[in-house]
Amino acid sequence: MSHIDSHPPGSFCWIELGTTDQSAAKAFYQSLFGWTPADMPMRPGDFYTIFKLEGRDAAAAYTLLPEQRSQGVPPHWMLYIMVGSADDAAKRAADLGGTVLKDAFDVFTAGRMAVLQDLTGAVFCVWEPKENKGTGIAHVDGTLCWADLSTPDPQRAGKFYSDLFGWQIMSDDKDPEHNYLHIKNGEHFIGGIPPASHRQPGTPPHWLPYFNASNCDAVADKAKALGAKTYLPPMTMENVGRFAVLADPQGAVFALFQHMPRPGK
Repeated sequence: MSHIDSHPPGSFCWIELGTTDQSAAKAFYQSLFGWTPADMPMRPGDFYTIFKLEGRDAAAAYTLLPEQRSQGVPPHWMLYIMVGSADDAAKRAADLGGTVLKDAFDVFTAGRMAVLQDLTGAVFCVWEPKENKGTGIAHVDGTLCWADLSTPDPQRAGKFYSDLFGWQIMSDDKDPEHNYLHIKNGEHFIGGIPPASHRQPGTPPHWLPYFNASNCDAVADKAKALGAKTYLPPMTMENVGRFAVLADPQGAVFALFQHMPRPGK
């Protein structure tokens, strides 16, 4: 287990579910990942759920607002990226050709955030911490471990994020034919950008979060039994790991990842 007390700038620091049935989502993820939900009142009849593992924050959930649903926003997982200033990040994103969907604002005393869209259409949030430093646990089942950006223009999107967060966008020299781009923040690989040829036609650009699973097949089977939809059944990427892509019963898409050490490691 790895406890996290702070996140470096440019890292994925929070993961949040927007759903149409918060109570059902709580039951699903509690059963699937062993998350313990803790509800926090926000407004009359509304609450924000913090999912905990070992007493530490692992993820969160809320019910999509009526205006979001009327605009056609589906259930989804949203990634937050750590920044020193949400205001500066929003301005920088706009200067780089991105869109500021929601200007920087305070989230009570927890922190300050903005909702942004890259220049190919994928949406993400930036987080400037105050009392809430982000997720507090990693490297165990049910914790965020990776994220892939699905975009029709990997090179253009990669440059946007590199300019915004200082990420290194790197091709895999050992496997150049697949054209998968790795995202490195500082000294750590945190995600990737698959080639556009791997995208399903008509799929909007988006970020896909991966959660740790020490037994990908067993967790995928359990998710299916709990009402999840399987988009990609468990498969192995040699010398990397085993993964699957699913949608929870409300439709929010996520992936599982089981690390498989390379031979001799």
